[in-house]
Amino acid sequence: MMTIQPFNGKILSDVHDHLGEGPMYDQATDTAWWLNILDSELIELHIESGRRTVHSLPAMASVVARVDGDRQMLATENGLYLRDIATGKLTLTTPIEDDRNDMRSNDGRVHPSGALWFGTMKKTNEGRKGAGSIYHVARGVVTRIFPQISIPNGICFSPDGTVGYYVDTMENRYMRVPVDPLTGLPTADPQIFSDESQNPGGVDGSVCDTDGYIWNARWEVGQVHRFSPNGELTAVYSVPSNLTTCPVFIGKNADRMLVTSGREGLDAEAMKADPQAGFTYDLGITVNGAFEPAYKI
Repeated sequence: MMTIQPFNGKILSDVHDHLGEGPMYDQATDTAWWLNILDSELIELHIESGRRTVHSLPAMASVVARVDGDRQMLATENGLYLRDIATGKLTLTTPIEDDRNDMRSNDGRVHPSGALWFGTMKKTNEGRKGAGSIYHVARGVVTRIFPQISIPNGICFSPDGTVGYYVDTMENRYMRVPVDPLTGLPTADPQIFSDESQNPGGVDGSVCDTDGYIWNARWEVGQVHRFSPNGELTAVYSVPSNLTTCPVFIGKNADRMLVTSGREGLDAEAMKADPQAGFTYDLGITVNGAFEPAYKI
């Protein structure tokens, strides 16, 4: 039986985010960014000072990616927006499912080629099964690569860009697929990487380190799991919030790990049982992380 490592980290943000997701770290400014999806907020946290700034958005967003020192890309419920960091101005560049008011974006990451994978899903539980998709977007060209996805999550890539990972959390079978390292497009059918369908908690957001190990946040059980490239569970780390959502590497050497969480669906009684729901953490371990590639426009 795998030993669960106790939490030895610290709180980076003690705000109860409704659904903290999609964290990204900008090493040039020592700033972490993530989305509070259900409240349509972009969160900015300067790591050293702890200064937290909230930017209101006109739509639900789930992914923030660096474009350059002045701009970011946001994946939202109606497509991709280019955001000017200094002014906050948003420009819709790539409409995606913009005719579907019942849908929103969810998990995503930038491939080493500069292309983006991100998923969509129903906003409500009703009719959610199979309603979403995972898209590949490269310089505005949109390709639906995996249809009939209920809750897209776990998207990340091997360091050399030859392997992609994703999961439908409703099914909880983590998938592995060969990918063209130059384009980020799949080159073969996906295969099961790790069947988690009989294990507690949902496979949520992930990130891949420089050794090819996948770090996955586990929804409903307050944990981060580390998988080897062959799908073996090699470590489990405890997080003080049950609804753990997504990790990202932070620090000047990408050797620390930030983990977001949420409080979605928790009533007053459940919040008493999970008083730090929605907090954001430094996991308190040393990792061989890597900085996120920039999205190429």
